[in-house]
Amino acid sequence: MPSPNEKLAESLDVLKAIQEDNRRVFRSDDLSRVHRERLVENGFLQEVMKGWLISSSPDAQAGESTPWHASFWEFCARYSDERFAAQWHLSPEQSLFLHGERTVIPDQLVVHSPKATNNDIKLLFGTTLYDLKVAEMPPGAALMVRDGLRLFTPAASLVRVPESFFQLYPLEAQVVMASLADASDLLRLLLNGGHSAKAGYLAKAFRQTGRGELADEILRAMKGAGYDVRESSPFEAGQIFHKPSRPAAPIVGRIEMLWESMRGKVLATFPKAPGLPTDKEAYLRFVDEIYRTDAYHSLSIEGYSVTPALVEKVRQGGWDPEHDAGDRRNRDALAARGYWQAFQLVKKEVEKVIAGENPSALARAAHNDWYREMFQPCVTAGLLEPGSLAGYRNIPVYLRGSRYVPPRWEAVREAMPAFFDLLEKEPEPSVRAVLGHWLFGYVHPYSDGNGRMARFLMNAMLASGGYPWTVIRIVDRKSYLSALDRASIEMDIHPFTTFIVRRVQWRLERHDLKFPAPKESFDLGRDMVFFYGRDGETWVRCAISREALDDHFHGDGKDKLKVFRANRQHIEQEVRRKYLAGDTELDGSILIHSDDLPDAEQPEEASQPAEPDGGSPEGIRGSAGDRSQAGAEEAMDLATGRGDDAEQPEDASQPAEPDGGSPEGIRGSAEDRSQAGAEEAMDLATGRGDDAEQPEEASQPAEPDGGSPEGIRGSAEDRSRAGAEESRELSTAPGDETEESEKT
Repeated sequence: MPSPNEKLAESLDVLKAIQEDNRRVFRSDDLSRVHRERLVENGFLQEVMKGWLISSSPDAQAGESTPWHASFWEFCARYSDERFAAQWHLSPEQSLFLHGERTVIPDQLVVHSPKATNNDIKLLFGTTLYDLKVAEMPPGAALMVRDGLRLFTPAASLVRVPESFFQLYPLEAQVVMASLADASDLLRLLLNGGHSAKAGYLAKAFRQTGRGELADEILRAMKGAGYDVRESSPFEAGQIFHKPSRPAAPIVGRIEMLWESMRGKVLATFPKAPGLPTDKEAYLRFVDEIYRTDAYHSLSIEGYSVTPALVEKVRQGGWDPEHDAGDRRNRDALAARGYWQAFQLVKKEVEKVIAGENPSALARAAHNDWYREMFQPCVTAGLLEPGSLAGYRNIPVYLRGSRYVPPRWEAVREAMPAFFDLLEKEPEPSVRAVLGHWLFGYVHPYSDGNGRMARFLMNAMLASGGYPWTVIRIVDRKSYLSALDRASIEMDIHPFTTFIVRRVQWRLERHDLKFPAPKESFDLGRDMVFFYGRDGETWVRCAISREALDDHFHGDGKDKLKVFRANRQHIEQEVRRKYLAGDTELDGSILIHSDDLPDAEQPEEASQPAEPDGGSPEGIRGSAGDRSQAGAEEAMDLATGRGDDAEQPEDASQPAEPDGGSPEGIRGSAEDRSQAGAEEAMDLATGRGDDAEQPEEASQPAEPDGGSPEGIRGSAEDRSRAGAEESRELSTAPGDETEESEKT
């Protein structure tokens, strides 16, 4: 008798057979009841409505919207074909959105058909499909089919939308206008329909957007046919974003107009650039010093379970996949190693940037190399095939938990040269940093790694203005991703700009931390040594856990205060490193856990940590120069179920691998805009410690990001509830600590 696994494998074979051509949407009768129920029960299929199913993944979390967003347009097309055959089309407004590369999943999709019943059909995650009954189908020449969707042509869309559309959605209207090579298709519709008023505002719109020759042609043709045409603008003041000199692909026109419409808002918010640093060695030394903090937070944001200790192990050469099978299998270590390799290349470019070279030209030339280094360890370990390092993506990607869908992969090749052109033309470092970061993620050129790449790019552009290397903290993940979504969905760059400003401002304020009167004390109830540092006139509360003292300073069974005092210099250096990077708790305090420290145990006597030399860690073979130059990768998701940003559809679903590998279907990757992000931002630090016993004249530290607390520092390794309690007590109950010297 077949085992449950054998039965599931049989059902998966059936599913694979009907997933040809990347099909993700199925009728219930495409599979037998037994196979259908088995696949739904095991998470490989998900019901949309009675009689309709979509591909899913067993890895998808409860409430995960990505499988639906990946299937939305295909479902709408197949459902409409099933009900109406060829007698349906989308609205001219939605047609124009799609032609203009507006890829946000709509809350409601309106399908027009003579066979419709004016019914609003509820779908998944708050989306609906409304079938609108119309008297007849439009002429066939006005329609086209793209990806199974029956759309109005670009010209027909412009003619059929009402004039108010140009005011409500000026960017989409101008993107489609800029894509037209000539006025022929428009004129045919205007002349046959006798649309003199439409001709007037379309002619004016072309003239306002730099296409005066098309405006003149429309006027001549309409007047030659006997129509009285008067130009009038359909746009409101300030709604002209860009004046292209020639026709542009929609994605190119879109990102150019987005850049032009947003740069002023960035300039109005960002602090003035300090200018290239005079002490370049000190600038690069800080980049070296912040590496461990930067790597930990950047990887944790993407869902990797890394610790500062793992990051330090990789940097110091302790990661040895050549001889250690555990290291070969450890996806988190592979990610950390790849980040280290890429960081070294980025640092080299930053060194050129602060020497005065063109930062955008450097990034254009080097960004593919950064990407290859990031994923080279996965290729070496056999988790990705060599072709994964080939270049920009050739598959669609989806962002977990977001309604925003990155552009079609076919558009990426047109978008990226235009993106770097904008970077090179932009004179302001702050605009290059903010819009460069956001637009890189908006285009999503790679299958994975886009978040890490965008943060590398941001810091290279910040360096061009003398701004410091800036870390996006894991505790800020929820607000960070929310701000990115606001820019991508609502075209509002202000929240993201202010978010980056708060992080940059922390370093511009030139914080430092010294320890003139630490006043250390051990709190037995909380298992921590508390002490104080001073930043100017502000006292900063610090703490190190008993676990950290035991694991790294041979403190097990010893007086914790004596252990602390014997290793004070090393502990204070770690605290200062975190503080200077802005890696604080929500109340501005600093907490050292065991996994914040390198794995190597320190002697009980204070010792100096090894200085980072920026070189390749020993024990790791190969360097950036030694790597094969065979182009950029496929998604880290495909091999690891982790990664930066994108969810990718897959042809066939397979059972989960025993080692936790991602089954085929929708692969878990990670710019993971899911409810997990909210969990990482739980509000634990509810107070500022006003009752704290502090040194004389103590004042409360300012929050490093200048914002109101949003949640406790989360991490990918998911600190336990006990750790969370430590953080809560650190920030809300500091007055209870006592001068106990307790032996354990």
